[in-house]
Amino acid sequence: MTAATHQPQTIPLAPSMASWKVNVKIYRYNPEKDKKAHWEAYPVECEPGDRVLDLLNYIKGYVEPSLAYRRSCAHGVCGSDAMLINGRNRLACKILVQDLVKNGGTLTVEPIRGLKVEKDLIVDMEPFFDSYRAVMPFFINDDPPPLGERLQSPEEREIFDQGTKCILCAACTTSCPIFWVNGQYIGPAAIVQAHRFIFDSRDKGAAERFKQLDQNTGIWRCRTAYKSSSTTSAFLLMRACVLRAMRMSARTSRARSGCMASCVGWMRRWPSRSRLMSLAFKRTAKATAQALGKT
Repeated sequence: MTAATHQPQTIPLAPSMASWKVNVKIYRYNPEKDKKAHWEAYPVECEPGDRVLDLLNYIKGYVEPSLAYRRSCAHGVCGSDAMLINGRNRLACKILVQDLVKNGGTLTVEPIRGLKVEKDLIVDMEPFFDSYRAVMPFFINDDPPPLGERLQSPEEREIFDQGTKCILCAACTTSCPIFWVNGQYIGPAAIVQAHRFIFDSRDKGAAERFKQLDQNTGIWRCRTAYKSSSTTSAFLLMRACVLRAMRMSARTSRARSGCMASCVGWMRRWPSRSRLMSLAFKRTAKATAQALGKT
């Protein structure tokens, strides 16, 4: 399909500094007038250090006001602007033009996959947040409150600390082929959120969360394709892999050997991080036993 090309009067982002010309192809869809999605191309002048979000803002502000996409903080914190950029899920506010294309090159932008497109680059995030809510991403402890704080050692915090950095952008979940096929799959983001609370020494809700993870659309649906690890911190996904491995180890030795094989495969794919995997197993062993003991 040939993309529609727009030739507006060029308004450089910064006339004194702009030196690149980039062709931005956007996969657009307006349910009010389009029968199916189509490509539209927009030539843009930019600086190599501009972000993809800067280009989208320029197009919307000066070329095509009807372009629809989500953005908020523009600093990689809110998680609003996850998009399929040059074939890979990324945050438009973090990725630089110079890291994607050369001067005169073409940049492609599409909505993230697996979720219903509402308009252009905006998707319905409710199924994603339904999975997030299902793992009860909040502190559960019905014990009488102590006189002071619920104390936690730095070592106990370190076990789940990486999971607290998830910004719920859905980039990892919508990169997963299993999620594309079965939208009911809970997805890696929700698994990481479950991990964050299950391994919190102050939390008492592990049993309830494992009930969600043990369902047919839960953690067992994962096929360790590792697609999601290319979109977010591989360390987060490694933590999710540890959760899966430890949970399976509570079952039969056959299951334990199978899950360990998956983790060994992870280490072979990323040899430089195998030390982190080994370290994670050592540091989470005690907390894992405690968490599984609650079920």
